[in-house]
Amino acid sequence: MKATDLLVQCLENEGVEYIFGIVGKETLDLIDSLSKSKQIQFVNVRHEQGAAFMADVYSRLSKKAGVCTATLGPGATNLLTGISSANLDHSSVVAITGQAGFNRQHQESHQYLDIVKIFEPVTKWSVQIKDSSTIPMIIRKAFRLAQMEKPGAILIEFPENLSSQMISNHTLPVTPIPRSTPSSQALESACTILGQYQKPLVIAGNGIIRQEAVSELITFVEKLKSPVIHSFMAKGVLPKDNPLNFYTFGFNEKDEVLPIIEEADLLIVVGYDFVEKPPKDWNKKQRPILHIDPIPAEMDEHYPLKGELVGDLNQTLQALNQLELPFKPWVPMGNLRERVKLAYQIDTDSKKDQSLTIENVLKVIETITPENTIIISDVGAHKVSIARTYQPNQAGRLIISNGLASMGIALPGSIGAKIACPDAPVICITGDGGALMNISELETAQRLGLSFIIIVLNNAALKLEEQMMQEKFHSSFGTAFGNPDFVQLANSFGVKGVRPHQLNEFEQTLKEALKLADEMTLIDVQMGDER
Repeated sequence: MKATDLLVQCLENEGVEYIFGIVGKETLDLIDSLSKSKQIQFVNVRHEQGAAFMADVYSRLSKKAGVCTATLGPGATNLLTGISSANLDHSSVVAITGQAGFNRQHQESHQYLDIVKIFEPVTKWSVQIKDSSTIPMIIRKAFRLAQMEKPGAILIEFPENLSSQMISNHTLPVTPIPRSTPSSQALESACTILGQYQKPLVIAGNGIIRQEAVSELITFVEKLKSPVIHSFMAKGVLPKDNPLNFYTFGFNEKDEVLPIIEEADLLIVVGYDFVEKPPKDWNKKQRPILHIDPIPAEMDEHYPLKGELVGDLNQTLQALNQLELPFKPWVPMGNLRERVKLAYQIDTDSKKDQSLTIENVLKVIETITPENTIIISDVGAHKVSIARTYQPNQAGRLIISNGLASMGIALPGSIGAKIACPDAPVICITGDGGALMNISELETAQRLGLSFIIIVLNNAALKLEEQMMQEKFHSSFGTAFGNPDFVQLANSFGVKGVRPHQLNEFEQTLKEALKLADEMTLIDVQMGDER
């Protein structure tokens, strides 16, 4: 068989079902080999950045590694933003790029860049295949590394001269990634630490969702009866009406949850990724830390370890829950939970105000969508509002890019989401800036016959940057732009476009869109439109 046939066999062996990408001269053999696969569907997209975003969101929801591909040079560098985003958000993604043959890598050459070096800072592993006989070893290592805690992105570069080589080789067995649990001594020590403090606070991070430990966390906090706060990416780990849920922290401004951290005397930090918000921003009083995570703590003066439990979160919390945990109920001062709900507009009545604000739009979405609805948030002012206001019914059903915080993820990410979860409603919430970055992927979605809803929050500006400039300089510059008619633009792709003018119109439009099993709808929400 030729080398790319072996590569595809290795990908099939890893359970790969979809590869997102664009064909190029240096990957023709790979695409030819993919065309013969009965297991893997090649999803040809309109831009490589979209391919990486699709692989990222697909991975988060399917619990498998997402795979994307591109040719050399500009094709590979177009992947860079999406791969960086996946790596910082700890999503398992394997990118395979073409490359010039060995005979022209030693000198200046057309479209040749050292892609391995370019990707090294933004991946867990970046490697070039130098010998086609190593393909099974490299693919097996790549998928294993991508999925090990903390998960991340891998780059594999395949030079053109190796692609059509004839080779006799075989795949390697796929074995489960070992899971570890803290020793009984470490677990007992954690219980002792819990007993020494009167006001422990649980800080929940995205690792809980990654490691499927949500029910174990709920059992833990119900035994402890201490308050819980969570990061942007861990929304949904507790039901919004659970009295222990004190909601989201990690905002740059108006972070109403921070007083609970200052009042606590011990922080139980479970599955938290520092990339969301470094401890110096939320643990200014340097409260002691009980660290519970798959990997050891990264210590600094604002993350002072009192103890740590290192191991698989599901199994660690199960083991912890079997012990006699101390009962540590306490309520923060000043009716904090109600203050947070009011400030974040949680449970406010949108019916009293028919204006098309992001908070009112979110309230309608939260009220009328099924529990399994997946929301993909783009980046911008609306992301902050979503992190504050929107309360998902299930953990892992709100996808936010928070490590790299990259605009443009939502529309291609919705394609990855719908492929991963075809029976779940998917709603893409994006600003006009983020929407136009990857609007061409509407064609990809239409070609694939996917059905999801795109909500474009249209204010003809980079609103978050405008707000920051107004606060810093009392004026703004370079944040306004013109927009196309999004309804007509959607129609040109064969997508139904609608422009509601009041909240009740938006609600009716959304209800109708949710009923469509085989049609996409783009809803152009002109922010502040009350006509």
